[in-house]
Amino acid sequence: MATVETPDQLFVHKLGAALTMEETILEMLENLREEASDSTLRRNLEQHHTETQQQIQNLRRIFQALGEEPENQPCPAIEGLEKEGKQMIKQVEGYGLVDSVILGGVIETEHHEIAVYDGLIIKAEQMDDDDIVALLQENLEQEEATLDKAVKAAEKSAQQLVQQYA
Repeated sequence: MATVETPDQLFVHKLGAALTMEETILEMLENLREEASDSTLRRNLEQHHTETQQQIQNLRRIFQALGEEPENQPCPAIEGLEKEGKQMIKQVEGYGLVDSVILGGVIETEHHEIAVYDGLIIKAEQMDDDDIVALLQENLEQEEATLDKAVKAAEKSAQQLVQQYA
């Protein structure tokens, strides 16, 4: 692994980690769609899958604007969230509980993605590149909307589960 010695190199490194993050999430979404029982949840996961593909394209456009080759970097936080989610899905019984685990994982993942994009935007603003900031902002806004939708769905799911098991 090469040493990071400048702010520009750090930005490119973090951009590579974001690319890895989104590509990993793309695969996770495909698996989660198959596990989900609620049709609305499956549709929302499908929509997020499409948005994630666009986010990957935005990250690739940023690499191109910087004159850099897209290079994946490790993203251990997402790997950990993926591992935790898979473990929990295996441990629960009942579709409502599986959907609840999926929604919890989506919320945790979205919070991480938002933090990643906030950090990248701060660095891009200092680089004074409005086009890069705009692409990152587009990704951030999609993540925030997904988080909001997931929180509302999780609240509804939790309410239904409490009534079901009361």
